[in-house]
Amino acid sequence: MRRWLALAMLLCLATQLTAADKTGFVDRTLKGADGVDAKYVVFVPHKIDASKKPPVILFLHGAGLIGTDGKKQSHTSLGKVIRAREREFPFIVVMPQAQQREQELVRTWYPGRPEGERALAMLEATMKEFNGDPQRLCLTGMSMGGFGTWKMADAFPKKWAAIAPICGGGETSWAANIKHIPCWCFHGDKDSTVPVIRSRSMIDALKLAGAKPKYDEYKDVDHNSWDRAYGTDALYMWMLEQKLK
Repeated sequence: MRRWLALAMLLCLATQLTAADKTGFVDRTLKGADGVDAKYVVFVPHKIDASKKPPVILFLHGAGLIGTDGKKQSHTSLGKVIRAREREFPFIVVMPQAQQREQELVRTWYPGRPEGERALAMLEATMKEFNGDPQRLCLTGMSMGGFGTWKMADAFPKKWAAIAPICGGGETSWAANIKHIPCWCFHGDKDSTVPVIRSRSMIDALKLAGAKPKYDEYKDVDHNSWDRAYGTDALYMWMLEQKLK
């Protein structure tokens, strides 16, 4: 009898460990205070040093991926890059999906708006579940998500170890508030959706404020500068070097 009880306990423990040790792309659902369930995806590295908390990326997608399936945002842009190097990718990546756009599209991911608040709640839940390192939290987004990246940096300037906005924009008045955050920005010089001046203005404002942002402007590239930006291996090496002081 005791042998069977011991075996049952071991099987129960093994099941718990398996559930806790999920890696790769895992599906999650946020139970919102407003009663709305929001699906999202978290990438959990296959190789984690148990003695250290892993670095984390919050990824904000563009308008073309708005929906309720909870998965589209994990199969393109950054998600596609991770899948190509999944066994080695070292970051926990939180991938919320905006369910609805704001009337002013660029504000969709802003803090204080429904989608921005859900994204932050998903980030918080992921940090707790997977023991993410709050000192090594990076923020990135493309297009609509690029605008969200700039604004979330301004709203929470002490939260992010680094930001990487892609083909987005913000208010130049934010520069003094975020000048201390390491920034690597990307944009195509022929962008017909979000004019390149939006990124140029932010970078110039940061420099005037005393910051030293990195900026890659792609020649003869239209709106899709994200595939090239997220395909830049040096971007992730740079993110790994950043840590809140």
